[in-house]
Amino acid sequence: MLKSIELIRGPRELALNQVKDLTLEQLNHVPQGFNNNIIWNIAHMISGQQGIFYTRAGLPVIVDDKYYTPYRPETKPTTFVGAEDVAIIKELFLSTIDQLETDVNNNLFVNYPTWSTRYGTTVNSVETALAFLPFHEGLHFGYMMALKRVL
Repeated sequence: MLKSIELIRGPRELALNQVKDLTLEQLNHVPQGFNNNIIWNIAHMISGQQGIFYTRAGLPVIVDDKYYTPYRPETKPTTFVGAEDVAIIKELFLSTIDQLETDVNNNLFVNYPTWSTRYGTTVNSVETALAFLPFHEGLHFGYMMALKRVL
């Protein structure tokens, strides 16, 4: 198992544990002063991982578009996410990391381009993408914890 994948999987498991007892209303609530909610942040991490690895490498995403496009950067929650979609998002939160590990091990990302993040770093390989992803996810985990505190 790749150590870099464990640096993603472990915090994702912790994030799910932190929100496992929240109601649908709490997961969907956008508190005053915030632009999004907890379930949006979870789905955004899935979408971000899909974009950073698959889209950047010219590959199709491995999730249904309803769990990708509405959660891309610069988006906000626009609808209430129901129980069925919350369950799917939570499942995808872990299964997409399992698939990413398989795809990295199978050298799927051979045409990975160089690109600059909005945070001032350059990503030029799947290895640097694996190093960058925990930073991005850490930001959103922090937002999730802030959102949970104000519920």
